[in-house]
Amino acid sequence: MAQHKIGQRGVDFLERKAGRRTTVIFEEKDREYLEQLIREGKEPGIKPFISKMFDVYRSMAMYDWKFPGEYYVGISRVAFFSQENLQLLVEIVPEDKLRETGRKLGETTAISIEASQNVDPHKKDNWGKALERLRVFGYGDVILREGYIVAKNPFITNLAFLTGFLEGILGTTLEARITTSPIVFEVSK
Repeated sequence: MAQHKIGQRGVDFLERKAGRRTTVIFEEKDREYLEQLIREGKEPGIKPFISKMFDVYRSMAMYDWKFPGEYYVGISRVAFFSQENLQLLVEIVPEDKLRETGRKLGETTAISIEASQNVDPHKKDNWGKALERLRVFGYGDVILREGYIVAKNPFITNLAFLTGFLEGILGTTLEARITTSPIVFEVSK
């Protein structure tokens, strides 16, 4: 069998591809908690868990947090806010102002996305990136599919308010075609 020699460039490439091994020493209670998550099937293993934590840390810009109590994502200070509290606020808005109020909230969210992600959500080419930020922010899975916006399990449950919110972010007009989750909006403009 022929042996192949790998030059230094090949070794360097293999080392970069393989990554580096790191030892992490957990506090006993943290290790027990992680093992419990794995036993219960909530996490597949230590490495996927750590990778997920890095993804969350990066996507939520946790390096800017002043924990506990002040959380920022880009330029926006955020708070953990229950769906029930949002629903109560939406119920206070007069019926004929729901879409307009949602649109104003969406426009503010668009400014935050543009400032923190350097992505103009009003440009159709950027809609996928803008909608991905909504998932990161906890608004549900909102995706673009061939001229349609699909909202799976949306955080905002009022259809008129949600429609206006998405219109404000994307700078477009939407028409709800399917009004139960997953909600399907057709892009009108």
